[in-house]
Amino acid sequence: MISLSSSSLSSLAQDAKAWPFAEARLLIDRLKKMAVADDYEVIFETGYGPSGLPHIGTFGEVVRTSMVRRAFEILTGKSTRLICFSDDMDGLRKVPDNVPNKDLLADHLGKPLTQVPDPFGTHDSFGAHNNARLCAFLDSFGFEYEFYSATACYQSGQFDAALQRILEKYDSIINVVLPTLGDERKATYSPFLPICKRTGQVLQVPITDVDPAQGKITYTDPDTHETVITSVAKGQVKLQWKCDWAMRWFALGVDYEMSGKDLSESVKLSSKITNIMGGTPPAGFSYELFLDQNGEKISKSRGNGLSVDEWLTYGTAESLSLFMYNQPKRAKRLYFDVVPKMVDEYYSHLAAYATQEDIAQIDNPVWHIHKGDVSATHIPVSFSLLLNLAGVCQAETAEVIWGYLKQYAADVSPDTHPELATLVDYAVTYYQDRVRPNKHYRNPSEDEVNHLKALASALADLASDAEAEDIQSAVFAVGKAAGYEPLRNWFSCLYQVLLGQDEGPRMGSFIKLYGMDAMQELISQAVNGTLAGDAE
Repeated sequence: MISLSSSSLSSLAQDAKAWPFAEARLLIDRLKKMAVADDYEVIFETGYGPSGLPHIGTFGEVVRTSMVRRAFEILTGKSTRLICFSDDMDGLRKVPDNVPNKDLLADHLGKPLTQVPDPFGTHDSFGAHNNARLCAFLDSFGFEYEFYSATACYQSGQFDAALQRILEKYDSIINVVLPTLGDERKATYSPFLPICKRTGQVLQVPITDVDPAQGKITYTDPDTHETVITSVAKGQVKLQWKCDWAMRWFALGVDYEMSGKDLSESVKLSSKITNIMGGTPPAGFSYELFLDQNGEKISKSRGNGLSVDEWLTYGTAESLSLFMYNQPKRAKRLYFDVVPKMVDEYYSHLAAYATQEDIAQIDNPVWHIHKGDVSATHIPVSFSLLLNLAGVCQAETAEVIWGYLKQYAADVSPDTHPELATLVDYAVTYYQDRVRPNKHYRNPSEDEVNHLKALASALADLASDAEAEDIQSAVFAVGKAAGYEPLRNWFSCLYQVLLGQDEGPRMGSFIKLYGMDAMQELISQAVNGTLAGDAE
């Protein structure tokens, strides 16, 4: 664990190469150009559309922003805040598929989410329900943030001065927005969306007049065709979202906000609007979106992604944070097989951390995952080994795996190694849900039978307490003597015949864990054809 003074750590961090520090330095450059005061409080923001439940992208944006925030605080010592902003004044566009009492919502289409009844019956509105779910979601991961509601900001008057600025710069803003729209949309576009006093709906109607002096706009009611004059203050209007984004940056003084690559053009437009208003757009970067295992974009409607709950069914929160930390500007595949890899990679980084120099420690992902407060934890076996063990012994309970673990290391138990116990539980669940349904052993060929017998003999010649490296050498030697070229074909044979899968662990480590006698018995079953027969 780093035990340095704040000034020493700040000095050390100046040379850190980790991307959160690189982002923090870009933010520092922005603040220098703005010539802010020494006591200036720096605002980070993440945004959320509360028409649905929090998802893995929500987690990714908040955890990455929090990492940059921490790096910035180390580099500067400045006070910061993280605002999680909910656009809960957005109009309900359609009834979601995943809610009860759909008929309750159907009569409220077009109204702000905070004016739509809660179909779950737990809160005053659908927006309030989803906001509560968002906060509970963020709280469960220990994020430090301040929740802001668009409805509260608009209705309290917090946005009034910024809305007045939009009125004053109306023509200039229109002129930068219209070139980005199609002909049909150009004919009706206005930054302002009036809240209809008659129906309560968010109206997307042409604005026929703007009056900055009075702080008012004029439009025609689409149903009664009456001329309506309304103030832009105290929640009587909301803004189209790109203009709303810019207004929010301006009103809240946002200094940093990242967003998905799909919003890159929106960032450019909102930045132009912020400049027109007389503000400075926030720093931030455009992160890449997730892909599925086939390299295709993840779509909620197609269901080809992976939810936070699904990840946490099979892996730790730290492994999910590591996935988000790794190369945020590169598209990454997000599917079930990634989870075990990230669990093992996390513990690999954690093991390396204890022996690293200070500068290497703050470039280690675990430093950012744990905000610099890293405690060493020893996991005697990898998660991938636990998964393969669960597969071979067809583990229905954690006790089955613990039986092998105690032979491997007598001093381990759920009490002495609670994190290992957690991984064992994950391994059993992963095996039952993800491995067992797809497991398929094949019978060995006549030549492979001879090679497997040779392996059994080689293992029998080793000491019962042989080290993993010695076992690995024996496996290699048998494969080479059998003439496998390339040698990986030998290991493919072992994985397919003995483990019932196409890929597998380092065999020396696995056999050490599984046990020499147990491995020889497994080979005997494979040679006799009972292993594949049992699987069928």
